[in-house]
Amino acid sequence: MGRRLIVTGASGFVAGSVIWQAGPKWEVHALSGKPAPTQRPNLHWHTTDVLDPDQLRRVFESIRPSVVIHAAAIADINFCEANTDTADEVNIVLTRTVVELCREGGARLVFVSTDTIFDGEKGNYVESDPPGPVNYYGHTKVMAEERVQERLHDWVIARPAIVLGLPFFSEGNSALVRLLAALRAGQQVKALINEVRSPIDVITLGEALLELAGNDYQGILHLGGNDRVERPSFCRQIAQRLGFSPELIVPVNAKGISGRAPRPRDVSLDNSKARATLKTKMRGLLDGLERVLESRPASSL
Repeated sequence: MGRRLIVTGASGFVAGSVIWQAGPKWEVHALSGKPAPTQRPNLHWHTTDVLDPDQLRRVFESIRPSVVIHAAAIADINFCEANTDTADEVNIVLTRTVVELCREGGARLVFVSTDTIFDGEKGNYVESDPPGPVNYYGHTKVMAEERVQERLHDWVIARPAIVLGLPFFSEGNSALVRLLAALRAGQQVKALINEVRSPIDVITLGEALLELAGNDYQGILHLGGNDRVERPSFCRQIAQRLGFSPELIVPVNAKGISGRAPRPRDVSLDNSKARATLKTKMRGLLDGLERVLESRPASSL
């Protein structure tokens, strides 16, 4: 029997990659409000309301995990901006509950944060750069990070860049799914200028999170790809690789979009520490896309 691993947000995009890749060394306990989409010998699916602290405590006490990958979150930036109470409940309060349960049970915690905790004025951020979020989603992640660092001894804060990939169990927050749908319909895709990221593919991200769950690294780690790209270039390269006209990608300015929460201009991540620390190979945009296409989960493409 492998080490007991809890993965929260199991129906989501990033957690799906973790669960899909977890090998026999892990006894995986997936926590989600949705029923199990798949079955396999080392996977135990717990359909539970993680926002109910009593339910969550009972699950933790029955499993007694050695490691927790906390991926549950509301990552929709516009939704968080308009629904701050819900964002607080999921991104801050739930994380605090998970932290306390890990503390009580002596479990290692790998907390999945975000690149958008930064203000975007510098770019190429390293782990020691101070946060300065420009939207409410980023604020909630900063508050959650602070609790992880304050209360635990055995912790990792993983800050992924924008994640490129296809879903394993559900659509989740996959921008590639939305991009593919528009391109197949022959629709123009608006890509925002002045937003620079360092995309990481979801396969590499899941592999890195599992490695962090199983090693002894402690601290913050930036999980971004090797390329620093603006959104129009990002989308055009993907369109061209998938056989669509890059002319369908239309650069636009975010200032013309009403009701959109502020975004940082350049939150590219310096992944030097990840490349030096992990066996998992950090990849460039097209290399990562190839890995996604090779995996081709049954629910996609």
